[in-house]
Amino acid sequence: MAASDLTVLVVDDDFRVANLHAGIVSAIAGFRVAGTANTVAAARELSAAGPVDLALVDVFLPDGSGIELVRELSCDTMVLTAATESATARAAFAAGALAYLVKPFPHTVLAARLAGYARYRRTLAAPHVDNDRIEAALQALRSGPSPTASVAAASPTKDLVLHTILEAGAPLSAGEVAIAIGISRATAQRYLAALVGAGTVLMRLRYGTTGRPEQEYEPARRE
Repeated sequence: MAASDLTVLVVDDDFRVANLHAGIVSAIAGFRVAGTANTVAAARELSAAGPVDLALVDVFLPDGSGIELVRELSCDTMVLTAATESATARAAFAAGALAYLVKPFPHTVLAARLAGYARYRRTLAAPHVDNDRIEAALQALRSGPSPTASVAAASPTKDLVLHTILEAGAPLSAGEVAIAIGISRATAQRYLAALVGAGTVLMRLRYGTTGRPEQEYEPARRE
């Protein structure tokens, strides 16, 4: 975990959805999860407990409105919701949301938005901005996956990681991939994150009887 990682708070009333979105966040290089919350009250506590760069917020929460939470938070926000009403989308943008994603959506969509948000932050990291830089930052939020999401495109190690996933016949964790091809778990995680960002591999959560769910990876299904 790098000190410069962007921290993300995930807010959803369904703990499984919150964990799934948190898993996608943590699978993308340069991001880490600040916490998951299932209520407005819990989100407020987590946002006050430490720095948060971005919050992924559901609209319908058991103790209040996600739109009002977006308006209240001092960090950047994106709304992830099943609400399809145009008025709700307009309210989210008026409250300050940078993006509005309607559930369900492919993992790659959220991964692309996170990659775009990272480019948005880098673009606006300069002490001063002009119209071209502002336009580039806004475009980053709307663009697809960044070419940089695919690290070491010609890397034999990346090819081995992908081959292992394709041939496994069942989802694998980063640790299982690492053991299979003889690399460190951190290296496997880095290449898996790049493959997720490129849409080649899908990440989901494996729930056990105790403890936190584990990320596992499988080939992206093609039509």
